[in-house]
Amino acid sequence: MKNTYDYIVIGAGSAGAVVAARLAEDKELNILILEAGPSDLADEIQSPSKWPLIWNTKRDWAYHTVPQEYAGNVSKYWPRGKTLGGSSAINGMIYIRGAKEDYDNWAYKGCYGWDYDSVLPYFKKSEAYELGENEMHGGDGPMAVTKIKEPNPISIVAIKGCQELGYPTTDDFNTNIWGAGLNDLSVTKDGIRCSTAEAFLKPHLRSENLTIITEALVHRLIIENKRCVGVEYECNGEIMKVYTTQEVILSAGTIGSAQILMLSGIGDQEELNEVGVEVIHHLPGVGKNLQDHLLCSVIFEAKQEIVPPKANLLEAQIFWKSRPEMKVPDLQPLFMALPYYAPGFEGPENAFTFCAGMIRPVSKGFMKLVSNNPKDNPMIDPRYLSEKADLDALYEAVELCRKLGQTEALKDWMKEEIYPGQDKSKEEVLDYIRKAASTYHHMTGTCKMGVDKDAVVDPELKVYGIDGLRVADASIMPDVPSGNTNAPAIMVGEKAADMIKESLKLKTKEYCMELN
Repeated sequence: MKNTYDYIVIGAGSAGAVVAARLAEDKELNILILEAGPSDLADEIQSPSKWPLIWNTKRDWAYHTVPQEYAGNVSKYWPRGKTLGGSSAINGMIYIRGAKEDYDNWAYKGCYGWDYDSVLPYFKKSEAYELGENEMHGGDGPMAVTKIKEPNPISIVAIKGCQELGYPTTDDFNTNIWGAGLNDLSVTKDGIRCSTAEAFLKPHLRSENLTIITEALVHRLIIENKRCVGVEYECNGEIMKVYTTQEVILSAGTIGSAQILMLSGIGDQEELNEVGVEVIHHLPGVGKNLQDHLLCSVIFEAKQEIVPPKANLLEAQIFWKSRPEMKVPDLQPLFMALPYYAPGFEGPENAFTFCAGMIRPVSKGFMKLVSNNPKDNPMIDPRYLSEKADLDALYEAVELCRKLGQTEALKDWMKEEIYPGQDKSKEEVLDYIRKAASTYHHMTGTCKMGVDKDAVVDPELKVYGIDGLRVADASIMPDVPSGNTNAPAIMVGEKAADMIKESLKLKTKEYCMELN
């Protein structure tokens, strides 16, 4: 096997698969992808309703946070994809971009080229929208985005209940985010999950210029004179080294990318010294700025038997705000036709859940190494609910869901509120929220893009202080978007690939000028 490539992409997930596939479109380039997990050839991945069966398997990193002081003082489980397609292969397949103001705010903070008007073409570029191309959607991209044809009765009555409470509805959250409606899904017309491995990598599997190595655990980046020249990884018990003629693109996810940087000596020098990692470059922002959305299940026992969803487990939701004066949504309650009990809670099986979602967190956490062993998961502390504003917002989301359960639209379905439980005081509800809150699976920010002293990458995703190295995944997001993060991560991959190609063109042009 050759050991030198033009570009090495670490991680074949939501962004990494996109970067590698787009670079491989240039047949003059040789691309290597190193993926820590196995292939995505598993029925649980392909079937849109079986994704919970992937949790705590070999295709899941299965991270756990430290006990959360402000959220029940318990550890929270974080499933993350460890396979081709990454978390796009194990997620709920909701295709949502977030509010346009999210990206305008990134640009306001100095991330030029990341405002909504600038990133919209990249969202559209990846998308094969079922209803065809229009001003907001792409029609001929590789990523299938489809509508729900046969929604579950719970999804239908939940939307009707929202209307009854005076909330608006929307037919397309990516055109108008406000209100209640059915989700667009990253599912093919044949009802198969469309992960980034399916959409982007599969068409290149026979390409001679794209090499994919699975079950390849990266140990560290090879840095020489402040330039990334290669990668050291382990595969089948053997330590291997590969080298790049151009760049390494780190797309290992919000946890993995920061961990690999730190294992390579790039991070806060005091923290690296504590675990015996030689400091190559002091970059204190690595691992900081960790953000996530939170869910809290409001669960109702059903009067009649609930049929399993045909399209997906996550069909409908509402975007709204916790305070009337807010200009952007900070709540995203999700309607599920099944009971979604938090660890330590139990109840009837014939039940449904309105997951109260909080999506504009003020609390920020961090992660750091516990050792210099790449096989040791890092210490993760999102500091959930450490800021009172987050608890206040999540409480409003819970109350919205509780009121929804009492609407006339739900009268034929709602037998009894199981959690938090009827006739509870506000303090009892808050106590339940702290104990039952769990991740919305939207972790971002540990390799923050920006122009301030805590930024890890610049607006071209280049790591500060190290040449030949970029990060392209959800870890670069300066603030978590107000919605599901898979579509934004794919957009990051699309934009990163274009910036890399443009950089290569400039290098080639400069080289030609030197020859002349």
